[in-house]
Amino acid sequence: MSTETTQHTGGATRADRIGFIGLGQMGMGMARNLCRAGLPLVACDIDPAKTAEIAGEGAAVAESPADVAAAARIVITMVDTDAQSRDVIVGPGGIVGAARPGDIVICMSTIDPLSVREMHDTLAAQGIGMIEAPVVGMIRGATEGTLRAYVGGAAETLDACRHVLDPMTREIIHVGGIGQGLAMKLINNMLYHVSSIAAIEAMMLGHRAGLDPKVMKEVIGRSTGNSAAFQYRADRIIRRDFDGVRLDISVKDMELELSLGKSFGVPLLLPALALQVFRMGSANGMGSEDATGIIRIYEDICRTMIDSGAAEDQEKGDDA
Repeated sequence: MSTETTQHTGGATRADRIGFIGLGQMGMGMARNLCRAGLPLVACDIDPAKTAEIAGEGAAVAESPADVAAAARIVITMVDTDAQSRDVIVGPGGIVGAARPGDIVICMSTIDPLSVREMHDTLAAQGIGMIEAPVVGMIRGATEGTLRAYVGGAAETLDACRHVLDPMTREIIHVGGIGQGLAMKLINNMLYHVSSIAAIEAMMLGHRAGLDPKVMKEVIGRSTGNSAAFQYRADRIIRRDFDGVRLDISVKDMELELSLGKSFGVPLLLPALALQVFRMGSANGMGSEDATGIIRIYEDICRTMIDSGAAEDQEKGDDA
């Protein structure tokens, strides 16, 4: 355990402490809400600026995932990729090397369901519990504590850590066994990603047809073509606001969606096409921006830009 961990957790016992690994776009807001709920937090991230920021909220800082597991009975992981999840949970210097029987790992990353099943089995062999709880609600939901968590795993394990999920969420949905929470998240995201491309193309078509983009947003909002994706993308296009969940993260999630379809023998034709459009965005230097920025590819093709203007700030999308 690091010196900082000992210093900042005060009189909290290991049984009380919550570990948090991964302070990225989503993780920082989630960790901050745990601190503000009064839960003694021990955090770890590869970026020292991130750990310094969460320390300002009263969290302790650990040097490695193993240090987090040594200091806390329940540990959350919220990293970007499958490989990162494996590293921090079952890799050298990971949680598995320091956790004790009866501890619980909550994987909140969006990764391959097969990977989480394999990690679950590795941990279970040492008496360590695990659930997955991928979330939807985007950065705003992470900041405001209004995420939805799709939980896969044993009901008794979930019950033992509901108090940890509550400050970060508005709804906790237990959808089934290990791996099924991630399957649900990927299917939800698949619908959202396909709808996002349809929304972007609809906004460009409407613009070329002479429609006011604000009128489109309002009218479709009351019509059968409406969706969370359309409202989110239309609002961002009108405001020319392309700051949000990184497009490269969306590409990673879409690849997982197609992998899930392949594993069950289900053809996913529209998601495959949508992925190619998202990849075009990455290839055009938009990987660190919100996927709504893909509208600029269509604007280049059509040689026109959708007029910008003020729109209400709403973020109702569930892509995370």
